[in-house]
Amino acid sequence: MLYEQKFLFSLVLTLIVEIPIVVFLVKYLYKHEEIKIYKVVLIGFVASALTMPYFWFVLPAYISDRGVYIFSGEFVIICVEAIIYNQLLKLKLSEAFTVSFIANIASVFLGLVF
Repeated sequence: MLYEQKFLFSLVLTLIVEIPIVVFLVKYLYKHEEIKIYKVVLIGFVASALTMPYFWFVLPAYISDRGVYIFSGEFVIICVEAIIYNQLLKLKLSEAFTVSFIANIASVFLGLVF
């Protein structure tokens, strides 16, 4: 499989895993009933779509050690997505980081399985 095909597979898998987690956490754990589900889905999609290319196409040019690559990449992604959730969904910063952390850790573990 080509690298680009692996990227697209990974992006789809990430979206399938992360968006339901983000929706659940925002709507049912933190009970932000004022935020429409379609907006949470859209912002979840945007957050992943903006950060995945960085992880797949930019970071590998600078970090060759796989462990450092995954850790540092996910750290940056969690921070960036938390800022996106904070700014676009108006979540508290602590909520935004928790949502981003849980969603990304779930997709990382699933990604390691596949």
